[in-house]
Amino acid sequence: MLFQGQEFAASTPFLYFADHQPELAVLVAKGREEFLAQFPSIASEDVATLIPNPEREETFLRCKLDFADRDKNAEVLLLHRELLRLRKDDPLLRHAQRGTYDGAVLGASAFVLRFFGRDQNDRLLLVNLGAHLHLDPAPEPLLAPPLGCVWEVAWTSEDPRYGGGGTPAIDSDDNWNLPAEFAALLTPVSSP
Repeated sequence: MLFQGQEFAASTPFLYFADHQPELAVLVAKGREEFLAQFPSIASEDVATLIPNPEREETFLRCKLDFADRDKNAEVLLLHRELLRLRKDDPLLRHAQRGTYDGAVLGASAFVLRFFGRDQNDRLLLVNLGAHLHLDPAPEPLLAPPLGCVWEVAWTSEDPRYGGGGTPAIDSDDNWNLPAEFAALLTPVSSP
């Protein structure tokens, strides 16, 4: 799920706003304040005073997107467009349903999902939300390529077109290396 403008790193906030009759407006603002009080990070009075009133026009106007951000953040927009295209065009991702994939935790901030296809045409999604992770040995069986194949990067968040620094070899003689804050989709190709 994407929030308004997230696909191009909008500089405008996505605030809660509403437009009700005056009597209901007071109740909505009070209810919002009571709801947010459960969160320790905003429960203090100092922070609570910074939360915009959802009924004020200024709250709504602050949320209006600045579409110049699409050009300023073209790399982020391209990343999101290509992810949506990949989900639409790849049948294994498009038709993923219970029983067609499996997953495992690789570390405190990393995981793998394997989408099973026919004729060893699987997909491997690697996600590392933390620091660089070196798996030596790589104990997870889901990482093994199909028989007679090796994994090849089909998509990576580190693509320079998205502002990334490129992706070093993930599966090598040095075992598995997952760069920090990284995701990649791998496809099998015949072993050389």
